[in-house]
Amino acid sequence: MTISYEEFEQVDLRSGTVIKAEEFPKARKPAYKVWVDFGPEIGVKQTSAQITEHYTLESILDRSVVGCINLGSKNIGGFLSEFLLVGFPDEHGAVCLVSANPKVPNGKKLF
Repeated sequence: MTISYEEFEQVDLRSGTVIKAEEFPKARKPAYKVWVDFGPEIGVKQTSAQITEHYTLESILDRSVVGCINLGSKNIGGFLSEFLLVGFPDEHGAVCLVSANPKVPNGKKLF
């Protein structure tokens, strides 16, 4: 399936920094509650992320990440997930987060 560049531009992928993370025992699959700072224009958004295989609560803090911020909100186990934290699956299906290297300012749009 091919999409146009204009359709791709509608997907709002932004750079951010993880500022807070907590265990999420109510999630059906192992997950963390994660808060990401997307800069002054967008602010801080929260999400539920199934990233427990490769990341500890300590290792995720201050990590540069990429999030899709225009998918709408979803209630997951009583927690409002406001964006999708993006990554690739490893050979076992565990999520490996996408990030910018070197780090870029929070809120920058992927193009």
